[in-house]
Amino acid sequence: MEILDELKFDQSGLIPAIIQDDESNEVLMVAFMNRHALQKTLDSGRVCFWSRSRQEYWIKGETSGHTQTVKSVAYDCDGDALLIKVEQKGGACHVGYRSCFFREVSSDGVSSRIVGEKVFDPDEVYS
Repeated sequence: MEILDELKFDQSGLIPAIIQDDESNEVLMVAFMNRHALQKTLDSGRVCFWSRSRQEYWIKGETSGHTQTVKSVAYDCDGDALLIKVEQKGGACHVGYRSCFFREVSSDGVSSRIVGEKVFDPDEVYS
């Protein structure tokens, strides 16, 4: 049996992938993969996702140059989520931050503040 057969893809054939910096352990982003995107990731060493909104594959950094090189792939005890550790070049967030998790919610839940580092101007990268 293949390892991919142990994974539990949802009714749409997708599994969430948490992307984490291999050195700092910072969570960079969450996206979705189907079986083909995961296989392509394993084969190429570059992270490939399935876009639910565009209904197409995309390789991180193809447009921006902000690539993710795979260092390791793990899955949780239920087999329904992936943890992919990467070497991140540039920002992971399409709005210019290193991590998509650049906002912190206040303890009262009323407001948030930016805590992340903006590393590029999306208007320049995606023009």
